[in-house]
Amino acid sequence: MAVQGQTREKTRINIREPKHYKVIMHNDDFTSMEFVVEILVDIFKKDTFEAERLMLMVHESGRAVVGIYPYDIAATKVNSALMRAKEEGFPFRMTLEEEK
Repeated sequence: MAVQGQTREKTRINIREPKHYKVIMHNDDFTSMEFVVEILVDIFKKDTFEAERLMLMVHESGRAVVGIYPYDIAATKVNSALMRAKEEGFPFRMTLEEEK
């Protein structure tokens, strides 16, 4: 209950959507196509058809966007994929690019 003579402050809160980042997979001549499909299915949760389509796009174009996520999720997925590639001995490369 407001007492006469008191003023009430209004607080304005600006809530912004977090920036999103494109996860870009790059082609190389050493990482197996099977491994790329496995990463797309296991880490990026693509179905087999979509994973194979993206793998071919990377193979033919040199790179492809495999997902768009808030930064923390994108970075976690990339790190998981790169750690698995390192364990398997592949020079697999992925990068993040801010979505405009």
